[in-house]
Amino acid sequence: MSTADIISPEFAAADAPSFPDDARIADPAPFVRFLPDGTKRLDLSISGARCGGCIVKIENGLGAMSGVEAARLNLSTGRLCVTWRGDRVAPKAIVAKITDLGFRATAFDPVAAQSEEDSEGKFLLRCLAVAGFAAANIMLLSVAVWAGQDGEMGPATRTMLHWVSAAIALPAAAFAGRPFFRSAAGALKARRANMDVPISLAVILALGMSVYETLNHGRDAYFDAAAMLLFFLLIGRYLDHHLRAKARASAKKLLSLQASVATRLKQDGDVEVVSARDIEPGDQILLAPGDRAPVNGCIVDGGSDVDISLVTGESAPVYKKAGDKLYAGVLNLSSRLILEARAKTEDSLIADLTRLIEAGEQAKSNYVRLADRAAALYVPLVHSLALLTFAGWFFIGDAGLRVSIMNAVAVLIITCPCALGLAAPAVQVVATGRLFREGVLVKSGDALERLADVDAIFFDKTGTLTLGRFRLTNRDEIPQYMMKKAAMLARASRHPLARAIAEAAGIGPLAEGATETPGCGIEGDVHGVLARLGRAEWVGGNGDSVGGAAGATETWFQIGDAPPVRFLFEDLMRADARETVRAFKDSGVVVEMLSGDLAAPARHIAEAAGIDQWRAALSPEDKIARLDELGRAGMKVAMVGDGLNDAPSLAAAHASLSPGSAADASQAAADFVFQGDSLAPVFAAYEISKKARRRMVENFAFAALYNACAIPLAVFGVVTPLIAALAMSGSSIIVTLNALRLASGPRKARVQ
Repeated sequence: MSTADIISPEFAAADAPSFPDDARIADPAPFVRFLPDGTKRLDLSISGARCGGCIVKIENGLGAMSGVEAARLNLSTGRLCVTWRGDRVAPKAIVAKITDLGFRATAFDPVAAQSEEDSEGKFLLRCLAVAGFAAANIMLLSVAVWAGQDGEMGPATRTMLHWVSAAIALPAAAFAGRPFFRSAAGALKARRANMDVPISLAVILALGMSVYETLNHGRDAYFDAAAMLLFFLLIGRYLDHHLRAKARASAKKLLSLQASVATRLKQDGDVEVVSARDIEPGDQILLAPGDRAPVNGCIVDGGSDVDISLVTGESAPVYKKAGDKLYAGVLNLSSRLILEARAKTEDSLIADLTRLIEAGEQAKSNYVRLADRAAALYVPLVHSLALLTFAGWFFIGDAGLRVSIMNAVAVLIITCPCALGLAAPAVQVVATGRLFREGVLVKSGDALERLADVDAIFFDKTGTLTLGRFRLTNRDEIPQYMMKKAAMLARASRHPLARAIAEAAGIGPLAEGATETPGCGIEGDVHGVLARLGRAEWVGGNGDSVGGAAGATETWFQIGDAPPVRFLFEDLMRADARETVRAFKDSGVVVEMLSGDLAAPARHIAEAAGIDQWRAALSPEDKIARLDELGRAGMKVAMVGDGLNDAPSLAAAHASLSPGSAADASQAAADFVFQGDSLAPVFAAYEISKKARRRMVENFAFAALYNACAIPLAVFGVVTPLIAALAMSGSSIIVTLNALRLASGPRKARVQ
């Protein structure tokens, strides 16, 4: 059975793309999971949910079912989690209820969801291209009709041009209008209404009356209005889909760090390759160098350097030996390890981080924009106005069927929320281009609004305020000949501290027979003498040897019987970190540093950056707790971080930014990604977001003013559907031009 097997046959045709007929089997029972606390859980992928109202409808609808304990929909990932106990709820009843609500349910599978998501994006893009082609060509024909209305064009020529327009508009509308027609049909079948119902009605009525007018050799046809209406609406629909697709990448990126297979040791000593999902607590797993731990566990044999940046965010490898714990996703770097599993894959650290990310994204998806609130009134208001307009002209004004219908169509068209729908996306597109010039990539459209609202910003330390690269600080105190000899060993290692020594010394030869001892260092033959580079206790270093103050990040070098030499390092801070922090403070934004590092280096970086409030030795949960603490106090916090351990707090923050050098999962969880070694783009993003919010508010105000003026004109028959279409298109153009004001500005703005 495929992951598409759970699907409602009644609603399968309501959205594109559709699934094959043999996939429409409403049997979700095989996908029910039994949890340790006795509850049952069913994860479903929901299609057709587009706003906060959809979340409320689905969650309340399922919550009202007898026996259902909880129903939670994540709009950004499309994942619905339903839990219950015992046999009080039939899985088929859950799918049936979702169908009755007008949505489609399939078994949740990130791979299948991504495939469907890509197909829908391509489908919308094809519809947009067809609508644009039709609108452009029909407008050319319409110009000829308008120019000949004063008697220069005969009725036969005008009718011929109308038929040519019909030949373009009818098939184009049938294809390009499918996203709206299918959505409207699905909503009506579920006995509810959405914004696509009046849009579909206006398009169908405009096309129907245009065909009627053409058949009767009338002067006016409205094929151009229908095509342009679809074109502008599809722009907003595609932008909305594209931005949601970006938001769904976070958990998927993080889950990619979960090993899919593992090498399990059998009781007879043989090994077998199994799926990570088949690992049970107590199983022994062989981790070769380069392998990631598939589950949380404890080392029972061996010792090795491991990359634990997933947990701490720090780039330096850490030596782990028998008795130490390892988390899923931790990378083994140097030697063979045997790990005893302590949990299954769904209870791993990666799974926990993924759940935190999804919870944070859900909070973001509950952010209700002004357009959503205004659009909620659109459907009932427009239907009522159009119906009253028709009734008034037909029964009271005695204007006849044709005039009454066309005035009602004019109301449906002129009140179409194109300007309202483009008010935010148009600004998002322009602001995104402007930020790209500043070295910032925008990954979430509504993040511009959210970043403009923040009154506090949290910075991670390593890789954010700093570059995550070590620099040798006591080079002048080390004899030159010792530097060259140490570099010969350092070039044979990929340890970050060794690479810093090799970089400081420049190009040179390698030591002969260099071997690395995990957790200790590297040794080899340097000019015929045994030399070591590594930990103080392994090399023989002490606080009285050549070097700086105790407690600094260090490594030691000794050759033969010569006194050992200490090499001191610091993580390079971004050159403009202090200026950027000051710029935020001058703007009234509270600045704080949250780090997983120890207190001493955290204090040093905080003081250097001019940050008065800082916290060290924090876990991912600690960072989220701090975000929640300020959130409960009414503050809106932005998070800037780069490590995998920062991904949950990036997702939970009101807005989030990550450097281009960050881990993939952190970049996926962030709303913005900034490039280069400068921190100035972070403040540039904040400034441009505030300007973008002003443009959005201006656009919404104009859209409201436009409707206040246009609706009475349409109701009283002052405008025809054609003029209504031009007014609607003109309002969209004005909104777009206002958004383009954001495009001006200096390239690479600097913090002062």
